[in-house]
Amino acid sequence: MVMDDKPMEPHFDLTVDENELNVGAREIVKRLRPNWPHNQLQFKLFTNGITNKLIGVWYPGHYNEMVLVRVYGNKTELLIDRKAETRNIRIMYKAGYTHALYATFNNGLAYQFIEGEILTVETVRQSKVYQLVAKRMAQMHLLNPEDSEIERYPMIWSKTEKFMHIMPKEFPDPEKQARFQKLIKPYKELEQEYLLLKEKLQALDNPVVYAHNDLLLGNILYNETENTVTFIDYEYAAYNYKAYDIANHFIEFAGIENPDFSLYPEETLQRVWIRIYIQTYNKSSNVSEDDVTKLYISVNKFALLSHFFWGCWSLIQSQHSNIEFDFLEYAAMRFNEYFKWKHKYLNM
Repeated sequence: MVMDDKPMEPHFDLTVDENELNVGAREIVKRLRPNWPHNQLQFKLFTNGITNKLIGVWYPGHYNEMVLVRVYGNKTELLIDRKAETRNIRIMYKAGYTHALYATFNNGLAYQFIEGEILTVETVRQSKVYQLVAKRMAQMHLLNPEDSEIERYPMIWSKTEKFMHIMPKEFPDPEKQARFQKLIKPYKELEQEYLLLKEKLQALDNPVVYAHNDLLLGNILYNETENTVTFIDYEYAAYNYKAYDIANHFIEFAGIENPDFSLYPEETLQRVWIRIYIQTYNKSSNVSEDDVTKLYISVNKFALLSHFFWGCWSLIQSQHSNIEFDFLEYAAMRFNEYFKWKHKYLNM
């Protein structure tokens, strides 16, 4: 299927109630698949996301034709440029790297189901899997989308500064405010840390590429039969430092429900992963140890920025999200990891 960069999918003037997902998803599918037997539709709730709600719809005997309906979380427009997200899906689909986008609606998307299992803290460390991930990330980083609306400078600075501006500085609820003060350092201190990070990391002169920026385990589907991985959820995809994208993925080795940051990959694994990445990116098997070391050092420095960025993100979610997740605790964990590793990584 040949695609250009203009929207091809329909937009439905529908708003899905996140508390009545089946009802809303049924309405979307009625419009998308009018010939399906709508009295036989089956629904499956996917619960891996902590930003949005996702439900799959199909009918008996046609599971692989499932339509996925994703409903945006409350106030996530504060965090995510939805127009850019749909553009990113089209770009990646055109490259043959992800699912098709079927339709948009007022507060979400409908898109193609792709067979595969999301990664776990165990599978992400398996050689057969991480080789595929490293290669696919390098292939994504080599893309050069022909779209005049895409900004070619690293998104991370403007996005972090936006998050810092809108993240809560206090909470009206006294109990939550007490937790906030106990868990999170004062804003002025965080602001100083951000300025330090920006100064140190900009000086690295790391290449800027078309990056995913959110490669957590739930955003990678592994199909063992076909020996492929597919990246999904392009809410944060944009031009950014290649070392940031790798670092952000390495941190996600920890998992998300009960993250264990001791699972951050050790130096040996990072070097093997990075070598595979560079071989694919450079289209050459001849990679020097110095090349690996240089990127390895940059990746670990950028890991600090990933912790800081998602700490800010989680504070915003703690104020607005209706999803059952302790975002305040998660923010504290990310900031704590930043401070724990700050001196070691910045002095590498």
